[in-house]
Amino acid sequence: QLRLVESGGGLAQAGGSMRLSCTANADISMWAMGWFRQAPGKEREFVASLSRRSGRSAYADFVEGRFTISRDNAKDMLFLQMDKLKSEDTAVYFCARARLTGYLTPREQNEFGAWGQGTQVTVSS
Repeated sequence: QLRLVESGGGLAQAGGSMRLSCTANADISMWAMGWFRQAPGKEREFVASLSRRSGRSAYADFVEGRFTISRDNAKDMLFLQMDKLKSEDTAVYFCARARLTGYLTPREQNEFGAWGQGTQVTVSS
């Protein structure tokens, strides 16, 4: 069974940077991957997704060019580089694997079939 483990969260100052990692215990190269986040009192929302060979990516509007999603299929890892952090980026961040291999850059939660437990990101203003 696929297991996804996020790491790299913590506390950052507004305007700073943070890099999240997601490590899988199995081959993820055949699936698109994505990041979601859930802020306190809010529903989980899409952040970014990346096609299986990194050729296509999709981002939520609120990213505004500040985040970059990437992956290393040889290491079964997914990354999210977050720059110019804002206090409103405070949330638990989840990585996820697409439910079907045919998805290119999924955005909806029901398009993902496996989830990590999340890592907390706190941005102080």
